[in-house]
Parts: sequence; C-alpha cells; structure tokens
Amino acid sequence: MENSATGNSAAQTDASNDASKNTAENGPGTPGRRPRIRRRVLIASVAGCAVLGGALVLLPWGQGGTRAPGPAPGAQALAAVTAGVPAALPDLAVLIDERESHLRAHPEDARSWAVLGAAYVEQGRRTAEPEYYPKAEKALRTSLKVRDPNAEAMAGMAALANARRDFGAARTWGEAALKTDRKRWTTYPPLIDAYTGLGDHKAAKRTLDRLLELRSGPAVQARAAAVYRDRGWREDAAVALSDAAAGARAPAERAAYLERAGQLAWERGDLDVALRHFKEAVRLDPDQRAALAGQGRTLAALGRTTEALNAYRVALAKQPLPEYALELGELYESLGLEQPARVQYDLLRERTARAAAGGVDDELVLGHFEADHGDPESAVRRLRTEWRRQPGVAVADALGWALHRAGADKEALEFARLANDKKRGGGVRSALYVYHQGMIERELRMPGAARRHLQEALRINPHFSPTRVPLAEAALEELGEPSVEDVPDMDAEPKRR
Repeated sequence: MENSATGNSAAQTDASNDASKNTAENGPGTPGRRPRIRRRVLIASVAGCAVLGGALVLLPWGQGGTRAPGPAPGAQALAAVTAGVPAALPDLAVLIDERESHLRAHPEDARSWAVLGAAYVEQGRRTAEPEYYPKAEKALRTSLKVRDPNAEAMAGMAALANARRDFGAARTWGEAALKTDRKRWTTYPPLIDAYTGLGDHKAAKRTLDRLLELRSGPAVQARAAAVYRDRGWREDAAVALSDAAAGARAPAERAAYLERAGQLAWERGDLDVALRHFKEAVRLDPDQRAALAGQGRTLAALGRTTEALNAYRVALAKQPLPEYALELGELYESLGLEQPARVQYDLLRERTARAAAGGVDDELVLGHFEADHGDPESAVRRLRTEWRRQPGVAVADALGWALHRAGADKEALEFARLANDKKRGGGVRSALYVYHQGMIERELRMPGAARRHLQEALRINPHFSPTRVPLAEAALEELGEPSVEDVPDMDAEPKRR
C-alpha cells in the first residue's frame, strides 16, 4: 500500500517537472504556457483586482480542454502531508487508514511512522480535536526510535509543537532537523513558525531567505506571505498569496491560501474582498472552517448579523476552536444577548481544558478572555508565564491589555509599545494592538498619543471588533479635537539661550 501511494506521489512530481520544463522551453503564446496564463488572467478578471481578487476559478486545463484523472485520495494526502501543505480531511482519513494498516505489517518502516505522525498533526489542526496530538507524538517518536537521526520525524515533531503552541520545543526540533539535513526544504516552514512565535522575527526572515534559495512554489509563497504580513509588508503578502492560490494543485490547498488572503483583506478593512475570498475557500473545501469563521467576522461587520451567527455556528460545529467561541460570544454581547454569550464563554473554558489534556497551550486565548470577561488578575498571571516562555508580539499585546484591565497602566504601556514597535518585530499593523495602546494612553492622561492611536486603529480596520469599535469611537469623542494651545507655532522665533 505504501509503494502504491509513493508511486502516485512520484508520478505527480514527474508531471509537475515536465510541466515546468515545457513552460521554460516555450515562449509566450505557446501551448506550454497557456494553462498558466489562463489561470492568472482568471484571477485578475474575476477578482477585479490584480492582487487580491474575488472567487478564483483555477482549473489545470490541458491543451485539449480535459484534465488528467486525479490521484487516489491516500496518494493525494500523502503528497500534501510530505510537502507540508493543507490536505482535505477525507483524504487525510484515507491516508491514516492506509498507514496504520501498513505499519501493522511493517512496524520497522520509519518513514511511514513519520508520515502517520504528520497526518495526525494535520488532522488535529483541521478538526481542533487535540486527541490526535498524543497519537502524533507516539508515531513520530516511534519513527525516531526505528531510525535516528531522522530529519522527517524531527520536522514532524516541530510541526506538532507549533500546533500545540509550544514554540520553544518547535525551535529545538526544527534546528535539530536542519543539522541532520539542511537541504530538506520542508523543515524550514515549521522553524519559521517557531521563530515567529518566540518573537525572533530576524531569525524567521533569515530562515525564509534560506528556504527561498532551496525551493519555490505555492507552499513556499504562502509561507513567505506570512512573514511579509508580520513585517507589515501587506502588498508583498497579498501578491505572494495570490500566486500561491493560482499555483495550488489541490482544492484544499487552494482553499487554505484563499482563507489567508481573506484574513489579510479583513485586517485592512476590505470587507467585500475578504468575503469573496472566504466564500470561495468554503466552496472549494467545505471543511475549511477558518474561512467560515472569517465569513462570520466579515458578515457581522457588514451588518448581516443573522448570516454571521450562522457562519460562526457552523465553523464551531466542525472546528470548535476557543478563539471562535470567544468571537461569537463577543458578537452576542454586542447584540445585548448575554445568555448566549455566556454559553460561548463556557464552551471556551471547556475546549481549552480539553486542549490542555492533549498538550495544547491555550494560555493566550484564555488571557484575552479573562482580561475582558473574567478575572484580569488571572489573565496577568497566565500571560506573564507565557511571556517568559515565548515572548512573541501577540503575547506582548495581550499582557499589556491584561495589565491595563488590572489597573497597572504604566507597565501595560511598556508591553503595548513592544507589540507595536516595528524595530522589535511589531510591524503587523494590527488595529486591535493599536487600539489597546490608545486606550491605555487615554487612561494615563496622554490625550495626544491616545487620540493618534485610536484614530490609527480605525483607519487600519474600521470594523476590527463589534465590541471595541464603539468604545474607540466613544473615547475619541470624549477626547475631542486637539487643543490649539498644544500645537507648536512653527513661525515663532526660537528662544535665545
């Protein structure tokens, strides 16, 4: 069974190489370039935007208008898992069954143990079912026991640690995998994620540069987009995601890149573009629940509340992530529906406890929840521990806000500034982060800085939160316009000393 799956994957690779060669050898207007050109034209025409379009219809047509039959589900999932790209949930289930069956007969197959572990990680990530993570760890450690050193299993352990939000362990495993095999390009993406989670954006960029030297293609373009987004290079991130979606072979992979493009559009307040991306992602892959949650977020901002609530409910039914429960609870709260909001907050607590049993660190989302809806002092304790473990930008922002809610505004401002300091990696241009800093400055009676940051938050994304946008607007109204007395006279003579 393994040989069959591997053979199909190899055939895909050979076909891809042949296509690349044909493209390189033929000039513009030749049959070899036509499929690529048609895909890119469709992106621009359907989207109405050269960078981030709407619904993408990307079919790998041949010269005769027909498509070659696709690989078997297990082979397709194998190709995705071994390349570190998203795989369809039904295909993943087939691959897992195949590997489990194969390993019962061949328990000394280190590579199959590594593939099984990686498949469990992806299944856990896509379903938000933390029970898959201990299974993944057992499979990956068995692979290492059978053959050590083993870069494939080490990279799998790095991906598992990232899924559990244990970025320190992910860095350790990723760096060990690189020492074993520096030319194995699939080791680099989880290491980039680890460095980002630890707030080491320079190391993340260096690692991306090495990856780009080794490999190109959709998976690498999508990874580059994440780094560009974190550094505030939004246009570069948008272009990279557009290219990744155009080049993706499988619907599940393409849907994942469209979801990320939708999130990028949402972050800058482009609601129509974001909604088109999210809808197309769900059309391509109905199991793309992150895109459904994105729809809920966007529809709420557009005032389409009933549709927003339905989108969130469906997303939570199949991927019950605590952050979705928090978002839905806050949407209910913004509508004055306190009881449904409490139901979602109870779900958040239940899911984080269940995730902790699977080794997942959800302290960040718990910190956000406790700061705004529970016990701010508890939020501070949780997030201080998290900051010592993995001092990323998101943790700096959350800790700063928790300190503010607990009444420690001077210390809160230090962390808020860290989250928005471009020199320290805070180049993401998050409306929420800037809003937090503005509200802390308002409490510290720094009206000029508070006004500037609250206005900036609303410029970045006027719809960033159903509960916080009204608070930002009310705070700006209270602050009023800048006082003329505060404006320096640029024409005045400088005072002599």
